[in-house]
This record gives sequence, C-alpha cells and structure tokens, in this order.
Amino acid sequence: MTKKITVALAGNPNVGKTSVFNAITGSRQHVGNWPGVTVERKMGKRTYKNIEMEIVDLPGTYSLTTYSLDEIIARDFLIEEKPDIVVQVIDATNLERNLYLSTQLMELGVKLVIALNMKDLALAKGNRIDEEKIQEFLDVPVIPTIASKGTGIESLLDAIIEEASKARTNDDPLSYDESTEGRVHELEMILKSDQYFAHYPSRWFSIKLLEGDENIIKKAQESEKYTPIREILRKTDADNFETKIADQRYSTIQAMLRQVCDINTCHLSGSDMVDRVVTNKLLGIPIFLALMWAAFELTFTFATPFMNMIDIFFGWLAGATAEVISTEWLASLVGDGIIAGIGSVLIFLPNILLLFFMLSLMEDSGYMARAAFIMDRVMGRIGLHGKSFIPLIMGFGCNVPAIMATRTIEDPRDRLITILVAPFISCGARLPVYVLLAGAFFGRDAGIVIFGLYALGILVAVLSAKLMRTTVLRGEDAPFIMELPDYRLPTLKGSFIHMWERAKIYLKKAGGIILIGVVGVWLLASIPAPGSGGIFGSEEIYGSTDSLVGALGHLIEPLVAPLGFDWRIAVALVFGIVAKEIVVGSMGVLYGAGEDEQNLSNILAAGAMTPLTGLGLMVFTLLYVPCFACIGVIKRETGSWKWTLFQLVYGTGLAWGFAFTLYQVGSRTGFLT
Repeated sequence: MTKKITVALAGNPNVGKTSVFNAITGSRQHVGNWPGVTVERKMGKRTYKNIEMEIVDLPGTYSLTTYSLDEIIARDFLIEEKPDIVVQVIDATNLERNLYLSTQLMELGVKLVIALNMKDLALAKGNRIDEEKIQEFLDVPVIPTIASKGTGIESLLDAIIEEASKARTNDDPLSYDESTEGRVHELEMILKSDQYFAHYPSRWFSIKLLEGDENIIKKAQESEKYTPIREILRKTDADNFETKIADQRYSTIQAMLRQVCDINTCHLSGSDMVDRVVTNKLLGIPIFLALMWAAFELTFTFATPFMNMIDIFFGWLAGATAEVISTEWLASLVGDGIIAGIGSVLIFLPNILLLFFMLSLMEDSGYMARAAFIMDRVMGRIGLHGKSFIPLIMGFGCNVPAIMATRTIEDPRDRLITILVAPFISCGARLPVYVLLAGAFFGRDAGIVIFGLYALGILVAVLSAKLMRTTVLRGEDAPFIMELPDYRLPTLKGSFIHMWERAKIYLKKAGGIILIGVVGVWLLASIPAPGSGGIFGSEEIYGSTDSLVGALGHLIEPLVAPLGFDWRIAVALVFGIVAKEIVVGSMGVLYGAGEDEQNLSNILAAGAMTPLTGLGLMVFTLLYVPCFACIGVIKRETGSWKWTLFQLVYGTGLAWGFAFTLYQVGSRTGFLT
C-alpha cells in the first residue's frame, strides 16, 4: 500500500523554490525572478520509493509575521492544514536573511528539512559553506541542491521521507533574554489552559502576540481567556518587543554563521559590475526603455514571415472548405465565421510568442527586478509603491495574473491603486489589434507605433495612480524594500516553458471564448434586421446595414462618431469586451474581408479607415473596458462592485477622451488624414 504525505515548500522570494517544485514534480510552472511570482500555492505530485508526495508550493515569504496576502496564505497553510513536513528552500548566497525564516519555522514546531539551493553560485562567489555544521547547529537535515540542474533532488526526497517518519519535536530552537522568556511563559500558561488554543503551538503563538501580530491577536480575541492576555499585552510595547526579538534571532544566526561558513567579502561579482551600469541613476531608465523598444521592434519584424504563412494556410483552408459545402449559409458559417475567425486570432500567435519569449529572457535573467528598482525612483514621485511595478510589468502578458500579483503589496491603498491602473498596461490580447492596424497604416514604423502604445499605457497608469493617490485614495507613501537577485543565465528550456505557459492562455481563448464570439458576430451579421426583408445567410445581408449587427452598430454609432469610428468599429469594440482578440475577427466579418486576413488589412488601408482613425482605435482599445476575465478578477481582488465599476467608467472615459482629442485635433490639422 502506497503511503501518502503532504510536503510544503516554503522560503523567501527568489531562492529557487519554484525550481525545486518543478524538479520534484516535473510541473511546468513558470519560474520567475522577482518576489511575489507565486501568488497562490501550487500543487503537484511525486511518487518516490513507494511514497506518494503531495507537494504544495507556498508563496514566498520573508517571515511568519503577516504583512501581505501571500504571507497569510503561506502561514495559514502551515498552521491550519499542518503538512507532514516542511522543506525550506534557502539561497546559499544569502544565508543570514534566509535563516531568519528558519528560526520561525522551528519555533512553529514543524518537521523541517532545509534545501540549501544555488550552492554553485555561492562557490562561484568564493564562499565556503559547511552544511554538515549547519545541520548540527539547527538539528535539521540540510541538503545542498542546484534545482535548475536537478542536482541533489533525490537526496532531498530521501531526507523528506526519513524526516517525515520521525515524531514531531517541540524543542525550542532559540532562547531569549530573561524578561522576554518571562512574558512568553505567562502567555503560554494562559494559552495551555484554554482548549481553543490547542490547535496552535503555544510558544510561537505567545511570541506573535507579543510582537503585535494583528492576525494572531484577532484569533486570540475569540477566546474566553482573552482578558488576561490583553492585560499582558498592555504592558508590552509591541514594536520594541518585535525589534528586540529580531535582534536576538539575528545575533544567534550571525554567531552560527561565523562557525559554519566563510564569506568572501572582497569578491566583486559579475552582478555587481553589471548593476553599476543598468541601475545607474542616469543610464538605468534609458537602458530599460531601449530594451523594451528593441523587444517590440524585433517582435514585429521577425514575426511577419510566419504571419504570412499562417494567413495563406487559413485562406486556403477556408476556400477549400467552402467548395466542399454546397449550402451557402453553412459554407459562410464555416469559412467566413469559424475558420476565418480562428485564423484571425492565430495569425498573431508568432507576435505573442516572440514578445513573451523576450520578456521571459529579461525576467529569468534577473533584469526585471532591476527594472522595478529603477522605476521606483519615478513611481515614488507619483505616489505609487515600487512593488507595484512588478504586477504592472506582468500585465504585458495578461492583466489577470498581474492583478492577482498585487497580493504582494502590503499597504491596502497601494494595492487598490495598482489593481485599478493595471488594466491600462497593454496585455498580449490587445497586440493583434495593434499589429493589424499598425501594419496596415504605418509600414516600417509599425514597431515604433506599437512601442508608443505600450509606453502610453504605462504613462496613463502612473498618472492615474498619482491622481487617485491625491484624491480618492489619499495616504502616506509606504517604503520600498526589494531584493535584487544575482543575474542568472536564462536557459532556453526555461524561457520556452515560460513563453508557452503564457501562449497557452491565448490559444485556449482562441479555441473557446473567441470562437464563440466570432461565430456570434457571424450569426448577427447573417440574420436580417426586422423589416429589412432579407434572407438569412445571403450575401446581400451578410455584414450589411440590413443585418442585426448593422442595426446594433447604428444604434451605438452616435456615441463613437465624434472619434471617427463607424458602426462596424462600434460593434467590434462591444464584442471586444468579451475578449480583445475578438476585435480583429469581428472587423474581418464586418468589413467583408472573408477568409483572407491580408485582405482586411488591404481593405482598411484602401480607404475603409484613415491612419488617424486607425491610431485612435488602437488608443481606444488600449484604455477602454478590459475583458470579462479581467473585470471578474478586479471584483474578486477588491471585493467591491463600487471600485470595479469605477475602473470601467474611468477607463472608458479616458479612452473616449484620448480618441476624441486625437481625432478632432488630427482632422483639423491634417495629421494622418
């Protein structure tokens, strides 16, 4: 019979915890290089030596004192669900900071195994570490690993199995000064007298009460014995106590480190030398902007041949299918609706893949963490927290995980502001619209135009944050503290996995909600409007003003006419609320482009739309209502329909205002007309 155990992976951000998870389970989870990439716990399975392990990858946390939502998720799992064993992944190049969490895990009384990860990087720096001595001091197994190469994983699994079979220990790993121990003992006696607290380790719970942990105090308030607890807490200055406890923990760690490792303080690492350039206060931002511009320029240039091949294939497939099907309306549904609709989405897959791959290289190398550090100087001036930059950068892929990643931001106001402005960051779903219109109207300058749209999204986001911070969400700025990991050479395998994970989201949309949306547009374009006298599916009705979609478009048209948009664009934007990718497919149907994607570009460039209108449409698509999935996650993360509706109204108002100004000024000055 196979035995089952639950293993929790814990650790600071940036220690390679997710790499260990992937190495154990074979999971293809994205491995990022900045704090907060694992917002929610991830789960995987591994059977080893007839032991079935359920591996839970907890969010990165620096301590078990909760300041952010991801820390609450990690701590609550350890306390409430009580895994059979905890594996703490430690960065061998930064032992002192990592071991601080070790002391807290040991106070929690969990069965603990330490994975001393990235030991190769520590050796490269000239550091010497004796893991056997660390094991003697802490009395827990310490296994050296290089997770990115799979080194040490089997030894780690052996240690997990051996440690899980042992009885749980309640030994106190650290002792504090006499006055501290006295207060802890007083509280422990009260806690042990109430069955309500039996679920929690009494010593750990007592220390957290004295540190002023709000989450723990709320739990204690539910007990009948809270009155004497409150009296003890009144006599304790929580801030001073927390500082004193932290100092004593670090003193113990430093005393141990002097005996177990030799740190080379004279070595100037490659990361240090690179950082002298890329984080320079004068060069940092220009370098960042140059890298992002190069990414967008390369995306557009190298993707074009692959786009043409996909376009030719789907054009041939739609035509061949239409020849086989004799029924006119069914041939139109399959050719103009399903095949042409899916083709209109898949044609932009090369752009998506290339952009995601280049962003992956910057993330996995460690550069994106520097980008957050660099941009904090700018963001601090507008009142937005430096940590907000990380979710905003994630928004280049998809706004949904970007909004979820705001859980790493401790301050509630900063987190809410970041959620509200994140949809202004241009996600991958908007890229097909940009590629179509920029390619049709701006030729060789298309890459520059697309880069400008991404830059505009960032500008609108940061200025909106400043406006909110000074009006509806006033408050003091929170300090920005962030670790800069060492630069690492990205692996092609890791970057391709990262690219594919993001591209899968796009493809799933193409096979699901986008297909439904495009077929819906075809159906509305094929059904005659009441009183038109047309016939369903006929060429005369399809996509004309006499169809249902034409009637809908003319109903909305007065709202967008001042922007230079006609009824076709109005309909495409309405369907774009479902998913932004549908905008292109809808335009293909409504402009009668048929199965040929290039034909739509030619129709637009030939006079169906002016360059000015095309630019206005790209700006409007950037800023207006996000997709249904994004709206749902805004509601879930804010817990408020009020703030969700505020974002929708505010964003759409900005989109209308920008597009209106652009069109009215441009048409009067002859700009791009």
